[in-house]
Amino acid sequence: MEKIPMTPRGHSALEKELKQLKSVERPAIISAIAEAREHGDLSENAEYHSAREKQSFIEGRIKELEGVLALAEVIDPAKLSGAIKFGARVTVADEDTDEEKTWQIVGEHEADIENGMLNIMSPIARALIGKEEGDSVEVRTPGGERSYEILRIDYS
Repeated sequence: MEKIPMTPRGHSALEKELKQLKSVERPAIISAIAEAREHGDLSENAEYHSAREKQSFIEGRIKELEGVLALAEVIDPAKLSGAIKFGARVTVADEDTDEEKTWQIVGEHEADIENGMLNIMSPIARALIGKEEGDSVEVRTPGGERSYEILRIDYS
């Protein structure tokens, strides 16, 4: 199986979520199911069915997180330098609007575009990989062609 790249912060966040699910969420839902069973007829017990559905979601998420963490390849950006690669924090300027944006290139399981965490598989990240400060990149986005100038590359 192919390794899943992630930053130390992303790996830590997934481990924290897994621990929360196993130590807090799972026991709470087991207790809720037991309580709902005490209410009698399970075929018409909405609380029971809701708790079982939530349990199914929790168990599925636990399996997903365990699989991702088993395949995780933690890459520490602080040990990198040079051209843009995984983990880089890149500041670009839109060449049409001069608007500056800063993104960190991360793995898909920690990507959050609203918080500047750009999935390495996204068109923008793929266009940036291998480029240097001062380079210009053309990116085909759902909104059309965009041109960005790379202003800064930071690995801290």
